[in-house]
Amino acid sequence: MPVANIDELAFKLSSYLSPKKVNRVRRAYYYAEQAHEGQYRRSGEPYIIHPLQVAEILSDMHMDHQSLMAAMLHDVLEDTPVNKDALIEQFGANVAEMVDGVSKLTHLKFENKQEEQAENFQKIVLAMAKDIRVILVKLADRLHNMRTLGVMPPHKKRRIAKETLDIYAPVAQRLGIGTLRRELEDLCFENMHPMRSTRIKAAVRSISGNRNAMVEKIQQALQDQLDNDDINAVVFGREKHLYSIYKKMQEQRKAFESIMDVYGFRIVTDSVDNCYRILGIVHNYYKPIPNRFKDYIAIPKANGYQSLHTTLIGMNGVPIEIQIRTKEMDEMAAWGIASHSLYKQNDSHDPHPAHARARRWVKGLLEIQQRAGNPVEFIENVKIDLFPDEIYVFSPKGKIIELPKQACAIDFAYAIHTDVGNRCTGCLINRKVAPLTQPLKSGDTVRILTGKLARPNPAWLNHAITAKARASIRHHMKTLRESDSQSLGYRMLSSAVQALGGSIEALGDDAFDRLISDANIESKAKLFEDIGLGNRLPYLVAHRLLNVGDDSPANDASKPMKLSGAEGVLVSYAKCCHPIPGDPIVGVISKGKGLMVHVESCKNINDLRNDPDRCLPFAWDEQIDHEFVVDLRLEVQNERGALAKIAAAVAEAEANIETINMDERDANTSVVRASISVYDRVHLARVIRLLRRLDQVVLKISRIYA
Repeated sequence: MPVANIDELAFKLSSYLSPKKVNRVRRAYYYAEQAHEGQYRRSGEPYIIHPLQVAEILSDMHMDHQSLMAAMLHDVLEDTPVNKDALIEQFGANVAEMVDGVSKLTHLKFENKQEEQAENFQKIVLAMAKDIRVILVKLADRLHNMRTLGVMPPHKKRRIAKETLDIYAPVAQRLGIGTLRRELEDLCFENMHPMRSTRIKAAVRSISGNRNAMVEKIQQALQDQLDNDDINAVVFGREKHLYSIYKKMQEQRKAFESIMDVYGFRIVTDSVDNCYRILGIVHNYYKPIPNRFKDYIAIPKANGYQSLHTTLIGMNGVPIEIQIRTKEMDEMAAWGIASHSLYKQNDSHDPHPAHARARRWVKGLLEIQQRAGNPVEFIENVKIDLFPDEIYVFSPKGKIIELPKQACAIDFAYAIHTDVGNRCTGCLINRKVAPLTQPLKSGDTVRILTGKLARPNPAWLNHAITAKARASIRHHMKTLRESDSQSLGYRMLSSAVQALGGSIEALGDDAFDRLISDANIESKAKLFEDIGLGNRLPYLVAHRLLNVGDDSPANDASKPMKLSGAEGVLVSYAKCCHPIPGDPIVGVISKGKGLMVHVESCKNINDLRNDPDRCLPFAWDEQIDHEFVVDLRLEVQNERGALAKIAAAVAEAEANIETINMDERDANTSVVRASISVYDRVHLARVIRLLRRLDQVVLKISRIYA
């Protein structure tokens, strides 16, 4: 039964806290009780019952007195007139910061629940970076809310349960708090799928009698075997929780009976040495199933969990899953970073590895938050990163890197360091050249190859799955996009100013400062960026800079801007007409996207051709060393080796075939569509000339436009 008043909680706390610290918790309770005076929960209970029972949940974890005080006060800032300064004065900065970290952003208005959820979780992450205890108070708060969700309307139950299952239960798992995570998952399942939960609960109850008898029989047999070998250990039967059964039924597509046929046991001993001795004993007693052994003691999980896992065939062919661990590991599996034995070391110079892992994880969240474009993108990245299953891969020097399942070498590179990920060009997996997108397996040794001039490829986003990799790639592409848009905007404005008889170099800072002030623009760089992205028209900006009255674009005097093919991501070449150097070209500005270059005669821009706001004249630079793709259509004879002859002619012209498709038109002829990379129209003419020499093979050849 939960505690009903502060005296009952104080008695419980006295088992591990000094009287002085218990009195501080009492004082926080009385302060909160007075602040919440007259407030009631939806159930009709006085509001103070909620913080009292949140504090009790933390007391089960043996949390320190400051965490318990923060639990008592966690809704004071949000729901009462009390401010942060008053809390600092009464209870100190540490407690006040924790309370502030847990409090929602009630003073802001959000467009939707998703944005509100994202902003609030981002605030918690920033508070966690200062004090990891913030998330433990928040998890306890969420657990009590889930326990008392029954009074809510069904749609609110489902929404809160889904948020908990998406974010808070995985966070509890990531911090190793297995006991709290399992209860959260079962409560979420019960509120999201009440009928399914009821049926599975009834099914478990119906088989519990026979199952309990079998568990006791196997448990006693294992205990007797360990006692005979003088091993100090205790065998416990493990119960499957409802959500775990439901998830296995869904993911493994198994019937309820086949999942419940597997019996689970936990063996707790007093030393790591005994763990391995027990493993040998149970393998000798029951036959182990191959490839079902995992050593999480030598290589702990990312959340600090340690144990030996093995699966055996027991009496009458019954599958038995056994976990073997020490008492400290068992406590760690239940309470994770909230484990009392860890908190004794929390302020030491040599913190427990579990705390070090938790801090590394929070540091990683901060990096993701800094690179994310907005809170919604941040929380989606966090959801991706909260994987329950890990693989363990090695660097060439033997360092173990933990990654989620299906991670590839791109994820590995970013896990080492952001700069390594940004500059990676290839990889060796187990000393063999492999693609960066190849999924990794536990035990792989990965070496990343880098180049000084290498950049992330946007296509990597289709393969990278870790939040850090995805956020870093997006951040780099955004930075690159800003740089390219500023460069393009500068050139477009320079061309527009030149068309009006001026020079952008001759314009002083005063002209730009005046324009930036009048138009309420952040800076000159932002002005160029807006022009490059198509958000501002270059000729209008040019008129304002030069104080020219006529706002229509210059016509006869206009000198087209020149393109070199190396403008970056903001200039793209239309795939409908594939312009190449030598073609007359125009540029179509798309707001927020930059510039799309078309051949002047392209049919797809007929509607825009006379729109000076969007369609601008462009010309090719004299010095271009980039290749451009062009589409050709060839009618060829159906004869053996026709494609080989075409490929040989293209190679002789020092061009490359990017793609080629062949469709049979009739018994004698086929139509070939080929995409070929060339430098310019002169190079294309040479390709066509060599293809026409194959007059016995190529009957007709033409370039494809839109």
